[in-house]
Amino acid sequence: MNDRLGNLLESVVLINKWPDSRILKSSMVYETEPWGVIDQAPFFNAVIEIATELSPLDLLRKCFETENQMGRIRSIKWGPRTIDIDILFYGTQIYQTDSLQIPHPRITERDFVIIPLNEIAPDFVHPVSHTPIHLIAAGFDVNRLRQVGELIIEPKEDI
Repeated sequence: MNDRLGNLLESVVLINKWPDSRILKSSMVYETEPWGVIDQAPFFNAVIEIATELSPLDLLRKCFETENQMGRIRSIKWGPRTIDIDILFYGTQIYQTDSLQIPHPRITERDFVIIPLNEIAPDFVHPVSHTPIHLIAAGFDVNRLRQVGELIIEPKEDI
């Protein structure tokens, strides 16, 4: 919602300020048609890789805190929002609880996730399907996504 690129940039700045994490890589920003609820403005999507000392559940809490800090209100599933931060992978771990599933359960269905992920981690192997990201990405039409910018990340000391 609102300033879509600005929201992505702000979220990256906030994530990069987490004392126990740092951003390692980022993809380009892509505009894509909305997913789920289609009667809304196109989405802006990007993928970042972070190094963190947080557990998966603590990482999820930090993601929710950041979304809340940016004014996200959860009202309609897949509906309009200021920002949506998902955990796609946590290394090669498989993590399943009622509140968190890693790898993200729908990652291989979403070109707006796989194509930017392929930019930063093409050789990463999906821990469930045992398929490299670049092979998953080959099944998508990259022309459905439109590059609209990039995320500039200020360097941060090692954690």
